[in-house]
Amino acid sequence: MPPTLYPEAPLTIDELRDAWPVLAADERFEGFLALDREVADDFFLGLSAPDQVLMLRAMPQSGRRLWFHQLAPDDAADVIQDFPEDERAPMLALIDEAFRREIQGLLAYAEDAAGGLMSPRFARLRPEMTVDEAMHYLRRQAREHLETLNYSYVLDIDQRLIGVVSFRDLFRESGAKSLRDVMQQEIISVPDTMDQEAVARVFAQHDLNAIPVVDADGHMKGIVTADDIVDVVQSEATEDIQKLGGMEALDTPYMRTGLAAMVKKRAGWLSALFLGEMLTASAMGHYEVEIARAVVLALFVPLIISSGGNSGSQATTLIIRAMALGEVGLRDWWRIMRREIGAGLSLGLILATLGFIRIVAWQLMFGTYGAKYAYVAASVAVSLVGVVTWGTVMGSMLPFVIRRFGFDPASASAPFVATLVDVSGLMIYFNVARLILGGVVL
Repeated sequence: MPPTLYPEAPLTIDELRDAWPVLAADERFEGFLALDREVADDFFLGLSAPDQVLMLRAMPQSGRRLWFHQLAPDDAADVIQDFPEDERAPMLALIDEAFRREIQGLLAYAEDAAGGLMSPRFARLRPEMTVDEAMHYLRRQAREHLETLNYSYVLDIDQRLIGVVSFRDLFRESGAKSLRDVMQQEIISVPDTMDQEAVARVFAQHDLNAIPVVDADGHMKGIVTADDIVDVVQSEATEDIQKLGGMEALDTPYMRTGLAAMVKKRAGWLSALFLGEMLTASAMGHYEVEIARAVVLALFVPLIISSGGNSGSQATTLIIRAMALGEVGLRDWWRIMRREIGAGLSLGLILATLGFIRIVAWQLMFGTYGAKYAYVAASVAVSLVGVVTWGTVMGSMLPFVIRRFGFDPASASAPFVATLVDVSGLMIYFNVARLILGGVVL
């Protein structure tokens, strides 16, 4: 064994967890070897798939086989997918035939589908069994490292799911009763092709610990458990948040993402937003006559466009999150628009009042805006109502448009919405100023 990080005493699991983020790859493996075997199992099983790959690749072949067999089939499939392609087949060749078939069955599904999340190790019972026979059979199955014993699934001779029975119900019922009389036949299940986000919503709606996964013909393939969904929810939330920031979602944790990959993920959106913002300069050029005649108008351009962008960003964030939680769908677009028009007008009036008061106060104290300050204040106030309302409507509707075309609504990032609203906000502002200041200042 190589020298440990703490040669005087065995490394504790808490010490290694605290140091893990700052350790290099070889130091992580060294620390892992320094753990007592009693806690090393728990530590290894609690690592993310990329970290488990890191440990396995550093081990000799015998160690790889031993530790890889500690994983549940669904976790093992995730680990195989994180190996470089040329190392996957040699890794699978290390394990026994039965375990290899389980993993290959899971690898046949898309990684983000229910079939890719499920574990094929679940408690199976037959409907003609008595409760006593079922209990005896479950004791035998428990030695096979089942994913959970909380629920047992009753299958017919063709492996179709026909019922489910909880461990509690088996204890409570008479031993001579048939499972057909004990099992619950109203079963909540998901198809093996269902997207993982939809599976997460089923869990949330029904407050379940495990959900059976079936194919198109009703054959049971496995179960998805709550701990699998926790990882899914974290991953999907991370992806959405990164997209909302105006970039592509990262494929790896932040500290594991190389500089080139980081730049590539961010440069595309940033360039598109930059080109979009150039339209703002074009819009300003279109109204250069008005700006030349009333330079004071230029002072409030940042105020106008930032208010519209902020209101749009708020709206798009709320709608994207509501979509992710299943609270709203495409059919709700008209109800959302009506709500956001009302919200936009209310928010615009609040900002308009604040803006009007601020301009009047500064004029009275410092004489900043000239003799026609009241007209300027009115132009800014009316523009704020229009820009904020427009930004709110744009921000709330853009996720619906993107979803309608089959893309991820999270692509309607806050910077993207702000860029769109900036140009239209300038047009609203200068056209309102023409109407109010025409013949007075302009």
